[in-house]
Amino acid sequence: MSTYPLTPKTVPHVQTAYRTIRTQLPVPESLPILEEMRKYEPQSMSGLPPVVWKKGENDLVHDYWGNRWIDWSCGVLITNVGHGRKEIVDAIVTQAQSGLLTNYLFPHALRGKLARLLVERAPKNLDKAFILSTGSETLECAIKLCRTRGMNLSPSKRVIVSFINAFHGRTLGSQMIGGVPGLKAWIGHQDPRMVQVPFPEGFRCKDLSFELFKSSLAKAGVKPADVCGVILESYQGGNASFADVAYIKALREWCDEHSALLVFDEVQAGFGRTGKYWGFEHYGVRADILCCGKGISGSLPLSAVIAHHEVLDLYAPGSMTSTHSCNPVCCAATIANLEVLDREKAVENAARLGETLHASLRTLQKKHASRIGAVHGKGLVAALHMVKAGSEDPDADAAWKIVEACYERGVLMFSPVGFGGASVKIAPPLTIAREALEESLGVLGESLKAVLG
Repeated sequence: MSTYPLTPKTVPHVQTAYRTIRTQLPVPESLPILEEMRKYEPQSMSGLPPVVWKKGENDLVHDYWGNRWIDWSCGVLITNVGHGRKEIVDAIVTQAQSGLLTNYLFPHALRGKLARLLVERAPKNLDKAFILSTGSETLECAIKLCRTRGMNLSPSKRVIVSFINAFHGRTLGSQMIGGVPGLKAWIGHQDPRMVQVPFPEGFRCKDLSFELFKSSLAKAGVKPADVCGVILESYQGGNASFADVAYIKALREWCDEHSALLVFDEVQAGFGRTGKYWGFEHYGVRADILCCGKGISGSLPLSAVIAHHEVLDLYAPGSMTSTHSCNPVCCAATIANLEVLDREKAVENAARLGETLHASLRTLQKKHASRIGAVHGKGLVAALHMVKAGSEDPDADAAWKIVEACYERGVLMFSPVGFGGASVKIAPPLTIAREALEESLGVLGESLKAVLG
């Protein structure tokens, strides 16, 4: 399945403290809105459950017709502190009413403050922040910085190493370092100095030895001295997969030995999602560059590259900029979001509730051992790797049906992602109520039973 039909379907009504389903789905009255989007937008925009959002309220999503869903999407992992937070709304309104909506790179009062707040929350070896708009933009910047530094050391030092099954964005450079062949077939000419190697997560890649990294480079004809940077997601977003810790420790040593930068893509992982402030902290290593986005602002488009000044100062004034960098309204939202994260101890809450989430998912996996090949993730991010019975082949059809069954019962996720499009991704707000989390896990259990038997 690539899109959801717009034929209203009668589903059982639901009424709990957190969920309300009282109409057909999709709601008949919503069809003009949905049909207008399908007529005037590219079909690539129509791959999510057809819910016309009216508002978000912490861990809930409301439509215009009285339906409510427990949100397991966070608007694709953005609303770490929940939807519609008054603190963020007030900051946005105050800044918007101030008379300053945009000013390119001219100074404004919030810009330096936000950079300082990000550096204060980063590891001590990273002392500057470059504020941008989207996660993809930060990866493009990281590629540029790695290669610039590398070629300053040696003209041949420009190889970027990344990982199979990785997703780093949808711009040219970010897709070239991505590890999903189908997403970059359009490019036509892959840069031979952008090389992907297996990601040692234990399910799709069972070889966890660091020898695999070195042999993969050798097989690709890459000399270690020519590698300027290694870029990886702190966890692979599509599959919520973490790498083996010993492997990453060895990778850090290898990068130091060969003067390559180690870049962690924290766009999905940062700001508490995994039960630690930064996802890469689970590995116990040093990062050279962090690429951040999504949960950084809780609402508006803002991202950042955080690194040591020797890396971020490689370009002269005016030569590495972005039109909407440090937009004052987005900065206001981000500052408010960071303050809420700290005040409400959302990171600690993600770690605590993550124990409940993953224990329940492991129980469900045991019940459906032949169809759930693996459960990956940490904190409040997880993925069920759906497989065909008796194999490890991805089962995208089953994954779609599970997401649809949850949507019809009042739990909202985005459509399946990851390897073979067969991962059911779970990402509730870090501020979700324990009762709501437990209720939504019950819905997942019902949906798995309905789809898998």
